[in-house]
Amino acid sequence: MPDECLTAGFLDAEAVWRRARGDLAWAAGRAALFLDRDGVVVQEVNYLHRVEDLALIPGAAEFIGQANRRGIPVVMASNQAGIARGYFGWDEFHQVQAELERRLECAGARLDLTLACPHYPEHPDRKPSPGMFRKAAQMAALDAGRSWVIGDKTSDLEAARAAGLPGGVLVLTGHGARHQARGLTLGTPAFRVAVESSIAGALWLLDELAAGPRC
Repeated sequence: MPDECLTAGFLDAEAVWRRARGDLAWAAGRAALFLDRDGVVVQEVNYLHRVEDLALIPGAAEFIGQANRRGIPVVMASNQAGIARGYFGWDEFHQVQAELERRLECAGARLDLTLACPHYPEHPDRKPSPGMFRKAAQMAALDAGRSWVIGDKTSDLEAARAAGLPGGVLVLTGHGARHQARGLTLGTPAFRVAVESSIAGALWLLDELAAGPRC
């Protein structure tokens, strides 16, 4: 089990922010659950930056808690273009993120690693580019070849596919409904795409992630 030691700050000169719980050594070699934030874990609010606008999507905390109890590393990877656009700053982001983690904790759930990319428009760490996925996998020595993503945009799936993940779940919350048709076209023999009404409908994925490597 991870301890309560938290490491937070900018990961590199590219100013990608990260927050890690513990040293993540326990996560080495495990398949991770990658999550987008807005529209997947919390209700979509354009450029969410006020705590009073934060609302968890029903079932999200329970889903994350089940992943925690099954020993699945939970990684949140979030584009935060509102910072680059000047709509809000890091202080507002930190306040929202702290409240999100507090609410998850109250529900018996936690995020093991969070990455946030503030860049816009193009950047190697901004989804659909795979930078955040690759950095998370490197930091925690994750098995990217067995990890999956849950997102509400095609950019989440595209980033996961480019990072070598074998699949992604597109949820219909957030922006998911209008991304469904395009998202399904991203499926290949090497990258599975599934669609669920919300994160709560993806419980089947936890069985797959918790299973050990196939011989």
